[in-house]
Amino acid sequence: MTTTTKYIFVTGGVTSSLGKGIIAASLAKLLQAQGYRTTIQKLDPYINVDPGTLNPYEHGECYVTDDGAETDLDLGHYERFLNVPTSQSNNVTTGRIYQSVIEKERRGEFLGKTVQVIPHITDEIKHRVQILGKSGDYDIVITEIGGTVGDIESLPYVEAVRQLKWELGENNAIVIHLTLIPYLSAAGELKTKPTQHSVKTLMESGVMADILVCRTEHELPEDLRDKLAKFCNVRPEAVIQSIDASTIYDVPNLMLDEGLDKVVLKKLALDSSQPDLTQWNQFLSRHKNPSGEVTIGLIGKYVELQDSYKSILEAFIHAGAENEVKVKVESIHSEYLTARNASKKLKHLHGVLVAPGFGERGIEGKIEAVKYVRGHNIPFLGICLGMQMAVIEYSRNVLGLKEANSTEMDEQTSHPVIDLMESQKTITDKGGTMRLGAWDCELVDDSIAKDVYQTTTIKERHRHRYEFNNDYKQQIEDAGMKATGLNPETGLVEIVEIPEHNWFVGVQYHPEYKSTVSNPHPLFVSFVKAALNFKTDSNSVSMAQN
Repeated sequence: MTTTTKYIFVTGGVTSSLGKGIIAASLAKLLQAQGYRTTIQKLDPYINVDPGTLNPYEHGECYVTDDGAETDLDLGHYERFLNVPTSQSNNVTTGRIYQSVIEKERRGEFLGKTVQVIPHITDEIKHRVQILGKSGDYDIVITEIGGTVGDIESLPYVEAVRQLKWELGENNAIVIHLTLIPYLSAAGELKTKPTQHSVKTLMESGVMADILVCRTEHELPEDLRDKLAKFCNVRPEAVIQSIDASTIYDVPNLMLDEGLDKVVLKKLALDSSQPDLTQWNQFLSRHKNPSGEVTIGLIGKYVELQDSYKSILEAFIHAGAENEVKVKVESIHSEYLTARNASKKLKHLHGVLVAPGFGERGIEGKIEAVKYVRGHNIPFLGICLGMQMAVIEYSRNVLGLKEANSTEMDEQTSHPVIDLMESQKTITDKGGTMRLGAWDCELVDDSIAKDVYQTTTIKERHRHRYEFNNDYKQQIEDAGMKATGLNPETGLVEIVEIPEHNWFVGVQYHPEYKSTVSNPHPLFVSFVKAALNFKTDSNSVSMAQN
């Protein structure tokens, strides 16, 4: 534990999507494993106040924290690696920075002065960066700056870093610069020029990189590292290789082998020790050495971009390792799923997850998927919109309410089994107005949910505007679909199950957000186990028939 909070800034150069979030999370894991209380925050340069209104195709999934913040998906990596909850303070956007400064100006807090990028915007950035550090909860705060150096959007953040390095003093703040070392196959050569130019661009803003982390497809030879050290004003041991890995969960060990943690702690004047990665490596061993495999269909409408369902895919990795199986996720676009091709696309699966989403596009395909798995006893998990589609499918095909729908899709439906939440009916703004964050849920006895969670009350994260219409609750339950989880204050149905089915669970919340390496989400663990049992039983039946 330190007496002064230390700050680490992670910047990126040349190109985006280098993996700053994974590097930041991996370094944080190594520091945490040495006893340092560590957290990570993300500064995003876009002008949206938060990613809540962004299409998943634009920026991947929107990750939600316990306190209801709609944030960048990198916060999911932070939580999955550290097993420590994040909050609103862990994600800051340019939109939020400017919004805060403009609100202060409107209140007259600047005493009539001209409001400028320097000092007003940069002061706000510095204030946001230090909120977590000043809380007293952390020894080290890692700040990932989105975008790339040289981008016009990133300039205020780089300037704030320059000021903070000076104000915090020696050994209290360092900059890690993540760059690309491209390999030209025609020449058979690794090129350092992009990194040199990236570091030069950073220096032109007054910021000197303390450590270089170099993304590469090939091993970096010593002479190339020496060359980078000389041209970029860093020590040779501070040139860190980040070679492509088979899984993101390898990266902490790769950074440990490179000595990133030792270099960082030395520059921060902190003691280093051997990180305790025992539990981490046990997870890695199970993940890389499965004893079997199951295939689970992911039914969604953003499947072209895997980051749209990042937390779900990672939760399957955690649950697979816990069950010692490889989970092969087969993405199926709901817009192209019909009654005619459902059997062809779904019959070979051992489980089906119908994913969350918004809007009417592709929902009939999701309903067809639910109908098929319900009829063929295939394990099913529906999340948020997926749970709502399960209720609609059951109402149409079991209750006989052929017009059953959600008012999100059909405002005039005669049977609104899913309806806009009462608290949402007077809201017109889209950003940050949904039911967000962690809410309590009471579980019913003799249910899959109670068996899975092994407790009576749970708290899960939400992100939705529409809900199960309790006017239809008795009718649906009488037909065989049971509400097994209820919000104790509102009576909102959180979980539905079909007891007669093999394993059929729909949840209004997002369990994937809380799955971590250390604590795989129990719902995903149980779902994967059900899929494995279904595969085993199906194979037994097939062998008996043969």
